Amino acid sequence: MIIIFEKNAKQNDIQKVEKYLTENKFGLNRSQGKDHFVLGVIGDVSTINTDILKEFSGVENAIRVSESYKRCSRTFKPTDTIVKAGNVPIGGKDIVIIAGPCSVENEKMVHSIATKVTKKGATIIRGGAYKPRSSPYSFQGLGEEGLKYLKEAALENNVPCVSELMSADKLELFEKYVDIIQIGARNMQNFTLLKELSNTKKPIMLKRGISATVEEWLNSAEYIVSGGNPNVILCERGIRTFENSTRFTLDLSSVPVIKKLSHLPIIVDPSHAMGNRKLVLPMARAAIAVGADGIMVEVHENPDKALSDGPQSLLPYQFETLMKNFKIIANAIGRKIYELD
Repeated sequence: MIIIFEKNAKQNDIQKVEKYLTENKFGLNRSQGKDHFVLGVIGDVSTINTDILKEFSGVENAIRVSESYKRCSRTFKPTDTIVKAGNVPIGGKDIVIIAGPCSVENEKMVHSIATKVTKKGATIIRGGAYKPRSSPYSFQGLGEEGLKYLKEAALENNVPCVSELMSADKLELFEKYVDIIQIGARNMQNFTLLKELSNTKKPIMLKRGISATVEEWLNSAEYIVSGGNPNVILCERGIRTFENSTRFTLDLSSVPVIKKLSHLPIIVDPSHAMGNRKLVLPMARAAIAVGADGIMVEVHENPDKALSDGPQSLLPYQFETLMKNFKIIANAIGRKIYELD
């Protein structure tokens, strides 16, 4: 439920409503909209009589939130959520660029790529240490050793890092090493894992499942937010359709849809969707144009010898060109690429 106050509601009026609700054991979420102060009510709101709330001085309306993803909905919180990863804000006017190898293959490699991409404008580095692979014979990652190398590369370049968590038993390890915990498409509806993530304050990057609707995706985010962790970043990475000319179909329409339905930031990963570096470039540019809050791409110095996903990994010079494109597009739509101080 949300309570919308009149445009010129007095602070004392707002406090009286807050007191009434807290005395009745409800949680509150305060949000300042463009013209109105909005109070989100957390708890079993079926017991609340909206007519009583409307009688309070300064209250314009009391509305029950119809969406199943209540706390993630734009109705519940009209203003955009900005998630901080270290000192990097995700959401708002600035657009963040995340780049790095698909997998952390060794210490030298991840340090080299991290230095190259951050010098060209990336403000968060990525790298997989535990790799969910379709074949049991494919490279599975370096585990904790890979996380350690990634963290060292991030500290060396003074940027945050992100890596994918596959199971709850490794959560403590990820809290130690990474700044953003990524949940991959395969685990989007691993509700036991999502509940565990609600207990950490680390930002969570939640990728869309390969067959998930936007509503299902937001309901998965709701598991994390409703449990106490509001720091969720959505990531569109493509869905499975009848089309087989690309690895997945990158659903860029989900970006404006999410912006309409939810206050959570959304980034786009064109690398996993397209599966081909030549196709990654135009889709990354398009993602900025439709309003994404960030882009995550894979970069490798020698993609032909990469231990995972080489065909979709950009070469450093391609990433440099892409960063120049991003700045032009962002400026055209009234935004800018986030840069380190």
